[in-house]
Amino acid sequence: MEQTVDAKSNVLQEKVVVNDSNTYLFLKRTIDIGGALIGLIVLSVVFLVVAILIKIEDPKGPVFFSQSRVGRKEETFKMYKFRSMVTDAELKLQELLQYNETTGAMFKMKNDPRVTKIGRFIRRTSIDELPQLFNVLKGDMSLVGPRPPLSREVEEYTSYDKQRLLVKPGCTGLWQISGRSNIGFNEMVELDLKYIENRNLKLDFVLIIKTIVSLFSSKGAF
Repeated sequence: MEQTVDAKSNVLQEKVVVNDSNTYLFLKRTIDIGGALIGLIVLSVVFLVVAILIKIEDPKGPVFFSQSRVGRKEETFKMYKFRSMVTDAELKLQELLQYNETTGAMFKMKNDPRVTKIGRFIRRTSIDELPQLFNVLKGDMSLVGPRPPLSREVEEYTSYDKQRLLVKPGCTGLWQISGRSNIGFNEMVELDLKYIENRNLKLDFVLIIKTIVSLFSSKGAF
């Protein structure tokens, strides 16, 4: 790695070097499209059942929730999820920031009062993330990559942290299969940068398999 001085901490840190080949990027995109299509077909019944349950609990609210996220090269896009919170969740966020249970530029709260009953289940099982397969088809995201952050989170990033935005964000990655909410912000950044420097088709495949296995476990998710 090259080295750079962080703008905030003024501490010498290593700079990530991205050495993706055109062949890897082509194959990765091909796998993304194929994987997303297969996932949407196989999980179509799950989509239907979850949509019905969300509507039963809160008939007036939408089934899907879209939120502006920051992707590759700091370009913003709308990321899709199943709605797991009350409809005015964003308005209530400021009241809850003091109860943040993670570190750095992220917000996590284990017993977040904004989460609905069905929302708690789909968040524990990561089912709420499944609509991101549409983002993969659109090309906003990849099946594997760093978690796409919120704009307010990126505003707190150092130049070192922003290196996780060098590649397309993903539905899953090293952070997601390593503990998720139990891992702090700095550790998440290190895991993402480790992936960026070492990513290849074999690693992507391993992370996808581990993610599928983790869907049957609620460990680290809230």
